[in-house]
Amino acid sequence: MTKNILMLATLMSALLIAGCATDRGERRAAVRGALIGAAGGAAVAAVTGGDALDGAAIGAAGGAAIGAITHDGKRRDVYRDGRGRKYWTDDNGRRHRVR
Repeated sequence: MTKNILMLATLMSALLIAGCATDRGERRAAVRGALIGAAGGAAVAAVTGGDALDGAAIGAAGGAAIGAITHDGKRRDVYRDGRGRKYWTDDNGRRHRVR
């Protein structure tokens, strides 16, 4: 019972981290990271003789956090202009509005 609660709490934290992303691209990266982390965690746990569900939960939480922090492999900082609107700049210096 405690193991199931711990696994559920880990998966819920991965979803919460994914929900905290500021734009659609970041959310997509967090979800993608969670899926990749879950698959990798389950595979490593299965190969090493551990519980695949525990490995998937731990991998999902770690992958979501890494995906939310890095977007396209690069950290995106969000700024505010003079009117208070949020934006980020790409590699070419163009501003993209955060919705």
